[in-house]
Amino acid sequence: MRAAQEIAQRLFAGDRAALARLISWAENADARFPDALALLYPRVGRARRIGITGPPGAGKSTFVNALVGKLRERGETVGILAVDPSSPFSGGALLGDRIRMEERVADPGVYIRSMATRHGHGGLARAAVDACDVMDAFGFDVLLVETVGAGQSEYDVVEAADTVVVVLCPGAGDGVQAMKAGLLEVADVLVVNKSDLTGADRLALDLEDALELRSLRRDGREPPWKVPVVSACALREEGMERVLQTLDDHRRWLEAGDLAALRRKKRTAHVRRVVGERLDEELWGRQGAEARVDSLLRGSCTPYDAAEAILGSFLKERDSRRP
Repeated sequence: MRAAQEIAQRLFAGDRAALARLISWAENADARFPDALALLYPRVGRARRIGITGPPGAGKSTFVNALVGKLRERGETVGILAVDPSSPFSGGALLGDRIRMEERVADPGVYIRSMATRHGHGGLARAAVDACDVMDAFGFDVLLVETVGAGQSEYDVVEAADTVVVVLCPGAGDGVQAMKAGLLEVADVLVVNKSDLTGADRLALDLEDALELRSLRRDGREPPWKVPVVSACALREEGMERVLQTLDDHRRWLEAGDLAALRRKKRTAHVRRVVGERLDEELWGRQGAEARVDSLLRGSCTPYDAAEAILGSFLKERDSRRP
């Protein structure tokens, strides 16, 4: 507990080394992190959290770089969490997003942290929410979370962000891509990046048509928030003012509703994730667990029978340890 208290005090004093260390504790599931987070938690919840997702090649990192520039012009401090994919073989990651944000590295009002997905799924690192909490407690005004860019299955960003921006670009399937439900379901704002390219206007129209069709499926009722489609060229910093205005509009809409309740709902999803991870560690961290599964499958056991046997054994063992 003493180590947690010391590093929390350093964080509150503005020590970026403490900030980096705490995020590393979260990434590595360090046993000291829960105690530290308990000390930070009263300061968590003040920052705006914006998730940036979309398919590879859409220009997410360039978009984030341009958005940070606009936020800094307004005097807002920004914490950036850039998640890169890990190799399924070596576990390594390039962590190259900061290359596209090189001009922000020397800015004292900006903090960039790259994070590998490791065994995380859904486009985010396992510890992304924890890392956001640490940056929030540090005092940043805005947190930007850039996901891996795996495509249509990056739903975990919803758990980490108040506002989700989906960045698309022309030339990636366009009309057909726009009709797919996955990314449209998580988007609060749709951005057509690289608007200077041929096909950008068509993509924007296709997206608007797709959103209109989706709204008609809801028994004729208007959606609570009408997702806007904004065109921009992040590389040239064109259209970014409108993007920022749209993000502000969504923030005001959230605050006019029940932002606290929305965040509690997202926290519930995070709790479920933590519980799942703990159970996974308990089940498979026991010596001989995988060998027992192999033995069961060598017989007539189906995977479901084997799963029941492993879970039953775990619950029986847990009950036997109770006083």
